[in-house]
Amino acid sequence: MPDVIAAFHALPSGTHTAKYQGARYVFSKTSFANGKSWKLVAEQLDGSNYISLNLYALQDRTVIRPCEMSLSKVCDFILGLRPEPEDQ
Repeated sequence: MPDVIAAFHALPSGTHTAKYQGARYVFSKTSFANGKSWKLVAEQLDGSNYISLNLYALQDRTVIRPCEMSLSKVCDFILGLRPEPEDQ
């Protein structure tokens, strides 16, 4: 899980386009509670896939909470998501 957490934090904040498994997505990463929690939502541009999760930095650990999908699905997505250059 540390690799997933590091990959999550490496993603840029704000709204961006990216690729995952050859498909294009738009994703938004937002920080709350002075950097203690984050929300990531992503939608495949053709509308066929949607990802949503919250990440919480607790006192003793960091927790990922998927929204109505499996933890493995969101972890695979975070690890495979590749933001596109801003000029595309």
